[in-house]
Amino acid sequence: MKLLGVARKAYGNFEELFCAFCMSVMVACLMLQVGFRWVGGTGMAWTEELSRYAFIWTVFIAAALVAKHNAHVRISAQYGLMPVKARLALLMTTDALWVVCNLYFAWLSWNVIQSGLLFPEISPTLRIARGYVEMIVPFGFLLMSWRIIEGYLKRMIAGTLHELFDNTYNQ
Repeated sequence: MKLLGVARKAYGNFEELFCAFCMSVMVACLMLQVGFRWVGGTGMAWTEELSRYAFIWTVFIAAALVAKHNAHVRISAQYGLMPVKARLALLMTTDALWVVCNLYFAWLSWNVIQSGLLFPEISPTLRIARGYVEMIVPFGFLLMSWRIIEGYLKRMIAGTLHELFDNTYNQ
């Protein structure tokens, strides 16, 4: 039973934990790079490459984190002019379009990665196939889509769907 609680907590905080880990790796690599340049006059190429990959991974997972908290940038002036039911309908429609676009981008990026794994481009210092690093792109889009859908499902079950626009658009 305790394992289930740990799994739920890890699932609920996945993006936060993942971003914190990637940012820690990025900062540690950059500090190491600066320290070696300061002391030895030359840096280490692998730290630069690893920090770049950690940054890319942070960006794509952070996009899902923002979607999970419904905190993304959105043009919202039009919602204040609409009746409540129209607000919800438009919000759900735009979010559905967002999910469809995300799934399309995930599919496109997966096709590119497949060819990248078939004919791998090896990174210069870490010596890994860049396709493995770039797998974060479709994963990030899929995770973002899931967090959007999950937010709607949770609100529908709790009967709090109106909260999507009450706090933000009733100003």
